[in-house]
Amino acid sequence: MKFTIAKLPGDGIGPEVVAQAVKVLEAVGTKFGHEFDFQFGITGAHAIDEVGEPYPEATHEICMNSDAVLFGAIGDPKYDNDPKAKVRPEQGLLAMRKKLGLYANIRPINTFPSLIHKSPLRPDLVEGADFVVIRELTGGIYFGEPRGRSENGEKAYDTCVYSKEEVTRITKLGFEYARLRNKRMTVVDKANVLATSRLWRETVQGMVADYPDVEVDYMFVDNAAMQIIQWPKKFDVMLTENMFGDILSDEASVITGSLGLLPSASVGIHTSVFEPIHGSYPQAAGKDIANPIGTVLSAALMLELGLKLPAEAKAVRDAVDASLVADAVTEDIATDKSKAFKTSQVGDWLAEYILK
Repeated sequence: MKFTIAKLPGDGIGPEVVAQAVKVLEAVGTKFGHEFDFQFGITGAHAIDEVGEPYPEATHEICMNSDAVLFGAIGDPKYDNDPKAKVRPEQGLLAMRKKLGLYANIRPINTFPSLIHKSPLRPDLVEGADFVVIRELTGGIYFGEPRGRSENGEKAYDTCVYSKEEVTRITKLGFEYARLRNKRMTVVDKANVLATSRLWRETVQGMVADYPDVEVDYMFVDNAAMQIIQWPKKFDVMLTENMFGDILSDEASVITGSLGLLPSASVGIHTSVFEPIHGSYPQAAGKDIANPIGTVLSAALMLELGLKLPAEAKAVRDAVDASLVADAVTEDIATDKSKAFKTSQVGDWLAEYILK
């Protein structure tokens, strides 16, 4: 089969880690008889430098005409350190989510047996941890209006807005995921303080009767942040709004021992986007030391969810598991750092394993 994949490397380490995922996908294509046509698009700071905007219309058209999007990272220090910048790389990410209708972000959080010792938490707490954070992606404080600063610059304001329709569609996805897993869903909000959270809780409660086989509980976000660290194995599906999900999923990623290990999928109305959860990590850009596994596993999610190729996805995950056991990994998780692989070497190792 032939698939068109929008390749958006973005900024920082994005081009390096995406290149390894492309190697792996090409190996999958060779082994399983598929052809992947990669269409390159610019985003983020790279796009601002070239055309003055972080998500150009030409890139959007590539995404709309593709079967899936493989995305790297967005962000650059020259914008991070300039709070008065009118155009920022992260605006491209928000624009992509909005224009593609990507209302749900799916982040699997699970540990790897060979890397339990890398977790900052005790092995007995994290061994066997396996849950999914489902985060609403196109509403909330990141998109709400009005927003801005006062004329004298002494005040700033952001608005958190949600509609019942937005909450309903993401909750439906949460219930569906819970049914595929262990039939448990935790809804995270701040309903004791925020009106939007009370709308979330009321909406979910109104849908519970339609999913009698799923056990639902509710947790305030500050309590959830604590319990992720204390009892990570208690969660199965965690459903939450945009900003809470952004923070909690990054916190949960530490359980695995490295931010560079975890993938994500953003799904919705149009083409789905698959990306690692780490940022652009500009300090490592060009050094061939960044961990590409999160991006490679995002490619596996793309094969499974986006292209409906479960056997091919399994082949990628098996290769990753083998590389972890063999310590064919980058310096951030290598047992012997003197023998750590470079980013490009990890990609080569994984591709070769798939082709065996």
